[in-house]
Amino acid sequence: MRISLKHLLVLCSLMLLSVLISNGQQRDTLNFIQLDYSFPATYEIDKITIKGAEHYDKSVLLILSGLYVGQSVKIPGDEITKAVTNLWKQKLFEDVKISIIGAKDNKVHLQIFLLEKPRIACFTIKGLSKGKARDLYEELSGLKTGMIITDNLMNTTENRIIKYFGQKGYLNTSVNITHVRSDYAKNLDTLKIFVDRGRKIKINKIIINGNTQLSDKKLWKQFKETKPKSKLLGKSKFIEDDFNDDKQKIIEKYLSLGYRDIAILSDSVYKHDEKSIDVVINISEGHKYYFRNIEWVGNTKHSTALLNNILKIKKGDVYDQSVLESKLQMNQNGLDVSTLYMDDGYLFFNISPVEVLVENDSIDLEIRMYEGPQAIINKVTVKGNTKTSDHVILREVRTRPGQKFSRSDITRTLRELSQLGYFDPEQLGVNPIPNQATGTVDIEYKVEERPNDQIELSGGFGNNMVIGTLGLSLNNFAARKMLKPKEWNPIPSGDGQRMAIRAQSSGAYYQSYSLSFSEPWLGGKKPNSFSVSVSRSISKRSVANPEIALRTNSIVIGLGKRIKWPDDFFTLQYVASYLRYFHVGDSTHRFQDGIPLGVSHNFNFKFIFGRNSVDGPIFPRGGSNISFTMQLSPPYSLLRNKSYDELKPEQRTKFVEYHKWKFDSQWFTRLDAKGNLVLMTRANFGFMGYYTKEYGITGYERFWLGGSGLMGWSIDGREMISLRGYADYSLKPYSNELRQTVGGTIYNRYTMELRYLISPNPSATVYAHVFSEAGRAWLKFKDFNPFEVYRSAGFGVRLFLPMFGLIGLDWGYGFDTVDLPRDGSYTQPGKGNFHFMLGQTF
Repeated sequence: MRISLKHLLVLCSLMLLSVLISNGQQRDTLNFIQLDYSFPATYEIDKITIKGAEHYDKSVLLILSGLYVGQSVKIPGDEITKAVTNLWKQKLFEDVKISIIGAKDNKVHLQIFLLEKPRIACFTIKGLSKGKARDLYEELSGLKTGMIITDNLMNTTENRIIKYFGQKGYLNTSVNITHVRSDYAKNLDTLKIFVDRGRKIKINKIIINGNTQLSDKKLWKQFKETKPKSKLLGKSKFIEDDFNDDKQKIIEKYLSLGYRDIAILSDSVYKHDEKSIDVVINISEGHKYYFRNIEWVGNTKHSTALLNNILKIKKGDVYDQSVLESKLQMNQNGLDVSTLYMDDGYLFFNISPVEVLVENDSIDLEIRMYEGPQAIINKVTVKGNTKTSDHVILREVRTRPGQKFSRSDITRTLRELSQLGYFDPEQLGVNPIPNQATGTVDIEYKVEERPNDQIELSGGFGNNMVIGTLGLSLNNFAARKMLKPKEWNPIPSGDGQRMAIRAQSSGAYYQSYSLSFSEPWLGGKKPNSFSVSVSRSISKRSVANPEIALRTNSIVIGLGKRIKWPDDFFTLQYVASYLRYFHVGDSTHRFQDGIPLGVSHNFNFKFIFGRNSVDGPIFPRGGSNISFTMQLSPPYSLLRNKSYDELKPEQRTKFVEYHKWKFDSQWFTRLDAKGNLVLMTRANFGFMGYYTKEYGITGYERFWLGGSGLMGWSIDGREMISLRGYADYSLKPYSNELRQTVGGTIYNRYTMELRYLISPNPSATVYAHVFSEAGRAWLKFKDFNPFEVYRSAGFGVRLFLPMFGLIGLDWGYGFDTVDLPRDGSYTQPGKGNFHFMLGQTF
């Protein structure tokens, strides 16, 4: 059968049409629904597919959408719209779509398509020098790989950079942040940050308008951080936060003078030139006011007369709200009304001053108070001690269960815990938990342990030699745990005992070894301390003459107790010491002139009466430390039956006799509100005497003045007194009899030191200081003149590391010429001297 080309084309067309119709019917039946958006229909969700979210848990995304399998939804309808909105709210995606990919028998298969926002691979900084960029990298250390790049992230980063440079005086800093794809497979982008700091902007001048009672100069003094540029003061930058603080200081100044209506109406910053700005402040001073009538309401426990005596505000006094507040709530310099009540258990006490009448320039006050019931302490707990035993802390606590609540007892407890040296004083805290229904309060003390065991590695130079010290101090030791290895952490610790081992040496010239132990609560029931130490040392005159030497053995036992009179800051200590000196030499060759040859025994008893209210061991901000010391040897010369002339030379010096008196005082005064600026003042006095004139004053136990007092060696019982700015021991008096300088028998010293805390971090506490000192040592009491002294001044820095103790470097300048011996054997030190110390305080 023959088929023409025309018939063949028609046949192919029919076959193709048949296939298309068949496929079209199948797709309409399985996949698509003819939707009429005017008449939404209800469908059951048969399946949900999520596409595009490769870095998220799909089950979590499904929960966030609000859709679930088996749910009945209207298409189109609110459920689908709400699901899209819910996913947009997460701010994780650049695109969100929900579509239908199949339907059958009123069941629908939905697909959620999500386009993820890119994540950070890394970030780069351009436009800055390497050093500045490195600092900014540290500032932006919060930008981590994998973070989602959102508009909020980019805006926050930009604002942080602008603020960072704004605090450095770059007020016109501009930032441009872009991101480019670095890994398509992982959806990672690189952030490119371009920074233009612009010029550093300084303050040209500060203009204050509206002030008539206070001059511009007085108001400018209130600005601590916002200062105009000057030739003498290089620091001049505008930081908004500091500016707001300085404006508050203006308000506080006016309030202290009675201007209660003071207000800052507006402030503006104007461009002066390309390098500076002008700051304008408009104020309204208002009127000056005075206190008139003050009435107390609600006081039943204490009389109005007593409260007025504490308040100490009289009719006609300037209306200073800060004085009123301090007298009612927290007076740093004395008693206030709130403390009066809270020290007597009135924890729920409340007080509020109310202005009841303002007439002309006078204000009448009504001080309303709620006394409430007295609160009884129910429970006292400690939190945060991981090393120190509970009983070591609780024995220092002044608030005990069953006692009335006392705010002063809490303050004193925090001071005692700080003095222990085991905890970070900046982190000490207390959390009273009152229960008004039962009239009780639970008190929880919060502490944070810090390392306090020390490896002492110190060194010093003096007398043409270097003394090195190596020691180990265990400052929170526990002797009872020595036989219990399971309780070591990693050594026996936690009971507050102290054990120290030290070795000192300058090579062949000097060697010393010592061991000491102290228990602050002997018996564990009362704060009675016990200490014992033993030591041995040998000092040689020179390597060439090793046989000329002084050998010393000693043992010291001490007992101490806290006493409650005149107040409970006082302590009393008793110390018994025995030192055996063996001076080897001859009439022409001695280790040191002024001390006898042969064996000498030094039995002495020491009594120390002191008061210590210092509020911290490393950087005290307040309090004082005062002590009076009396040290006596038995009066052998008064007990002998033979006269001085009847005794042989070695018999006269066999037993060392003397009496020594010392007075030491140290005061700390806080100079700013934060306690970072502190003034330390100190005065010291010492005197040595004899029992009989024939024997005179022994050559042992003298006062050696000058330098850092750093050497840390005591070959003949000498006390080393620092006086910075002069060489070590350069301020000893001259003896005409011995024709050389020797230790003094009387001295005094005055010190003033201004300290500034740079870092309170317990792992590395740092403070700087400037100082001035004056002092002198004399050989005879008749020459003593407390005003004829050697003066010096200088500056330095201290760094406290828990493992090594206090490290410091001082530079001092001595203003006065040192008296030189007539034989020229001693040379005058230079005017300026560096003093380095490691592991020991001055």
